[in-house]
Amino acid sequence: MAITGASGSIYAVRFLEAALEHYDRIYLTMTENAAGIMRAEYAEDIPSSARIEVLAPNDLSAPPSSGSVRHEGMVIIPCSMGTVGRIAAGISNDLVTRAADVCLKERRPLILVIRETPLNLIHLRNLTALAEAGATILPAAPAFYHHPKTIEDLVAFIVARTLQQLGIEQDIVPEWERPVV
Repeated sequence: MAITGASGSIYAVRFLEAALEHYDRIYLTMTENAAGIMRAEYAEDIPSSARIEVLAPNDLSAPPSSGSVRHEGMVIIPCSMGTVGRIAAGISNDLVTRAADVCLKERRPLILVIRETPLNLIHLRNLTALAEAGATILPAAPAFYHHPKTIEDLVAFIVARTLQQLGIEQDIVPEWERPVV
């Protein structure tokens, strides 16, 4: 899991809490800007657990930077457009971009929870290139059919969809049900 400097730290914290229920070990890294953004917009700390291994952003010898280390995929949440651009261009200048590159080359799930709006043509082209390479683009755009009442409800929708993209059955948000007319 990686956290970048895009707004939306709450998504990262809630996803990490939910992922801890399903994984024995989670590798976590953050870009330099992510910590500052998190402090500016979110009062809570990253959950601590012996199952979370925090990796320095410049540690290119960390396990996720090698294709020989088996893992179930990577979620970048939130994912900045700068990170999207570097991954799309094949620039592995930190652990986030290197681990993402490894996921693409090893055909492992790479889920990018983007949190930018509006998108310009460069963003769209980079996102298209990544989708063509096998990444899942999951905009942080919650639905409303579950009748959210709070920001937490909106965040829960994105966390639930992210878990589903990793093949995890979730019970955070109910599936769509056809309205009775």
